[in-house]
Amino acid sequence: MTIPNWVKDHRLILGFFLAHLLIFFTFQDKNIFWYIFTATMLFLISYSIMHEEIEDQVPLFTYLSLGSLSGVILFACFLLGSLLIDLVNLPFAKEISRLYNRLSPTVLWHYIVLMLVIIPGEEIFWRGFIQKRIQKAANVTTAVIASSLLYASVHFYSGSFMLPFAALITGVFWGYLYAWKKSLPLVIVSHLIFDLFLFVIYPLN
Repeated sequence: MTIPNWVKDHRLILGFFLAHLLIFFTFQDKNIFWYIFTATMLFLISYSIMHEEIEDQVPLFTYLSLGSLSGVILFACFLLGSLLIDLVNLPFAKEISRLYNRLSPTVLWHYIVLMLVIIPGEEIFWRGFIQKRIQKAANVTTAVIASSLLYASVHFYSGSFMLPFAALITGVFWGYLYAWKKSLPLVIVSHLIFDLFLFVIYPLN
C-alpha cells in the first residue's frame, strides 16, 4: 500500500498533532474553555502563517457577498436539519441543547474572541494550512475530504457525537468553497455569518 505524499509532510503532521494536543486540553474544563480555546487558536494561526501564505484571489465585494450568502445557505441547511430532528422526534435535540449550554459564548468578550480570533483561526489553520498542504500532493476532493475528517477528529474531545458530525459537514462545505475561490477572507466571512446565526440571531436550541 502506497502512503500518500501529504502524509509525509512533516510540518502538516506536526501542526495536526499540536492541534489535537491543544484542543484536547481546551475541552477538559468548561470554566476555562474560552481562555484555552483562544490561546490555542492564536498559536495555530502563528504556526500556519509561518508555513503558508494566506490566499485571497477574489475582490472585496465578491468575498463579502459570496461569503455572506454561503454562510446563510449553510445555516439554512442546519436549521432544516434541526426542524427535521424535531419533526420525527429524534433523540438528538437534548444533545444539541447540551452543546449550547456547555460551549456557547455567554459574555461579551467570548463573542469578541469568537469573531476576531477563533473563527479566523479555524479557517486559517484547517483550510489555509491543512487543506492547502494536502492539496499540494492530492486532488481537490481528496484534500477537502481528508482535511474535513481531520477537522472533525479534534471535536471528539468535546464528548459529543454531534459536534464532530457538524464539523465534518461544515468542513466539507468550507473546504470546497476555499478550493473553488482560493480566498481565506471569503470562507472566514462565511464562517462568521454562520456562527452569527447559530449563536445570536437564531440559536437551534
